[in-house]
Amino acid sequence: MNTLPLSPVDYIFTGTGSQPITFAFSYQKSLDPELLQNSLRELLKVFPAANSRLHRVSETDLAFSAMEDGLTVEVAELDTAFERSRGIEQYIAPVRSFEGEPLTRICLTQTPAGSVLAVSMSHALVDGFSYFHFLSSWARTCRGERILNPHLDRTMLSSVFAYRPREITEKDIYADCGLFLAGRRSAAPAGAMKEERLFIPDGTIRTEMQAVKEKRNTSVTENDIICATLWRKFIPIWTSEKGSGDTYLTSPFDFRRALPGFPKTYFGCALSFATASIRLEELEATPVGDLAVLAKSAVGRMKSEYIANSMNALENIRRQKGLAAMEEIHLRHPQRGIIVTNLTRMPIQDIDFGFGPPADFAAFVDVLRSAAVLPASNGVEVIIAHPSDAG
Repeated sequence: MNTLPLSPVDYIFTGTGSQPITFAFSYQKSLDPELLQNSLRELLKVFPAANSRLHRVSETDLAFSAMEDGLTVEVAELDTAFERSRGIEQYIAPVRSFEGEPLTRICLTQTPAGSVLAVSMSHALVDGFSYFHFLSSWARTCRGERILNPHLDRTMLSSVFAYRPREITEKDIYADCGLFLAGRRSAAPAGAMKEERLFIPDGTIRTEMQAVKEKRNTSVTENDIICATLWRKFIPIWTSEKGSGDTYLTSPFDFRRALPGFPKTYFGCALSFATASIRLEELEATPVGDLAVLAKSAVGRMKSEYIANSMNALENIRRQKGLAAMEEIHLRHPQRGIIVTNLTRMPIQDIDFGFGPPADFAAFVDVLRSAAVLPASNGVEVIIAHPSDAG
């Protein structure tokens, strides 16, 4: 690979507030740095984009270009064992999706209780599926097993481009993309965030699902219930100006399963955004089940036409206003929104480098007004990132 173009949605995750995907995985045994490095070198022959940086092609275009130096495993030591509740900042080195900077960083920390492997990748480079495709392929390579090769062509998401003579507006970005054009994004806050961990039992989720079925004679998913629960609980807490006004729930949607013929092994960011809304004065009075139906309806709009219109709107605004405009696009409403990412189906057991799968893991969340849903015994654990002005 010399260069690869970015797809329209990739550009959302460049510049300030670009939100890398960063996890730390704890192993009960010590991982061999040399073995990891040698297998990584082999893997990059198949996943060359992982060893890349952004460089400017024109006033409106960036490209992924190969790093001159190879991607290396950075090794360190700590005298304390991994504990999810302590946070993972000491193990990680989150990437920044700016021109010239590496888009992947890998840190291996040796502790008295085993190893902690932390991998940070630019969200412009990967979504959750591609992130774990890369990691599980690395583990398989390390074990000497075959991998499922990635699909690297990103031009297919730009092929829907149709020039719009009129200026793309805030209303267009919301209607076509479920996103918000609302001024330049802020950088991730320095220091510890106001983070909360919330457990939602399986029984609570199933009870709400059954209530919807009995009341409306329709079904909703577990994720619909989880999203609705978080929307109803936290938006009223975060909204300082009470009264009227719309509130918003946004959920990333992997469209590999929605576009006919789209490669299931596409290596990139294959996301569109399902956004539901309800007036603030109605939110607390509306049952979770009814909010779940709104969430389900938003996901139901994620069809071929919507996805094509979304890509087209993002491509047009960048061509009209330049790269700076992409740093003004927010994934959730900055004042009255929450974005919920479901990570319960992560293939954690596949990240086995020959020493056993991870015994534990943690996600790094640096997006305010967000929730990351993680698997837990008999339910889900949710990491809530409160806004900086929350009490």
